[in-house]
Amino acid sequence: MDGPVKRRYDTSRRQEQARENRRRILAAASALFREKGYAATAVPEVAKAAGVAVQTVYKAFANKATLLKAVFDVTVAGDDEDVPIAGRDFIAEIRAEPKAVRKIELYLDHLVGIAPAVSPVQLLARDAAAADPAAAQVWAQMRQEMLMAMTYFSAELLETGQVKPGLSADDVRDILWTYHGPEQYELLCLERGWSPERYGKFLRDAMVAAVLA
Repeated sequence: MDGPVKRRYDTSRRQEQARENRRRILAAASALFREKGYAATAVPEVAKAAGVAVQTVYKAFANKATLLKAVFDVTVAGDDEDVPIAGRDFIAEIRAEPKAVRKIELYLDHLVGIAPAVSPVQLLARDAAAADPAAAQVWAQMRQEMLMAMTYFSAELLETGQVKPGLSADDVRDILWTYHGPEQYELLCLERGWSPERYGKFLRDAMVAAVLA
């Protein structure tokens, strides 16, 4: 009688331990990547900082590049829950908003809030891509995901009927994608010392002027 109950308990405990290990690995990797850079961070260092075996890191993440992508995904989402960005509350709020300018403002409120944490991770991946083929694949995946997100966003804006005449869905997507890139944050905030708020206002004014009628 006790066998099945015990097995379920053991399975639940192992799953929770795996989730806890994953959280610790991601936190350790995030800190080390930011402190030392991608190339200078070794997986054994991540394991030591997380308090787990090296094999545990490789069991959760195939390689260092996969770990970097997971750090990025968690930083964007704000958690490690299995909920896609498209299912997040802020996306529902943007979709429900009828005014195109307000859609852009709501999106940028979110972007500016996460940019100080997310943009440095994107830049790590970009720089790592030059020397590491696995990191290059991760960087390409990040760019493709960003392009897809801006494809959906451009469709949202076009549905309002408030986009400049003559701009196609591809035009709007490419403009949004360009302004969304971490290079803007790198230039303005990291190099020129702008505040995230000033950066957000710049993006808001630039996007609205470029895209909306």
